[in-house]
Amino acid sequence: MNTPLNIDITQILLHILNLVILVGGLTLILYRPVAKFLRERRQHFADLDKDLTEKTEECERMRAEYQEKLREADDLLSKSRADANREGAEIAVRYVNEAKQKADEIVKAAEAEAEARKVHILESAQVEIGELVLSAAQKLLGDAATPETDRALYDEFIKTSGKGGSGGAKGDE
Repeated sequence: MNTPLNIDITQILLHILNLVILVGGLTLILYRPVAKFLRERRQHFADLDKDLTEKTEECERMRAEYQEKLREADDLLSKSRADANREGAEIAVRYVNEAKQKADEIVKAAEAEAEARKVHILESAQVEIGELVLSAAQKLLGDAATPETDRALYDEFIKTSGKGGSGGAKGDE
């Protein structure tokens, strides 16, 4: 076999056959398992990404619910605080009104007692003045005074002191 450039066709065909066997073997032994492994890894990371997205959405939803519940709690707390303040103000007003009422009652009682004492003092003063007038009249009349004249003088004094209102007889001056 004399071929130009010393090329042997069988050798080339054998090399091509070896190359096909090598590529086929490497495809079966290395490429397919590696490709399968890479597909599984991509799927695994896609699933992780999907789970992460779902969990993130879940967290955001839970956070929104938490914020809403927190707002509701704040509103309820504000309402409770306002109710307590209003109730406290009502109680304070009630206590102030009761205190004013008691103070008014005490003042009225004191005024009534003062008026009663005034009347009593005036009556006592009238009696003492009557006795003083009677005593002065007895000294003026001396022994000529009798119980009837005393009684008449005393009655006259009571009449005149009742008309004048100040305890003195102004018409006699």
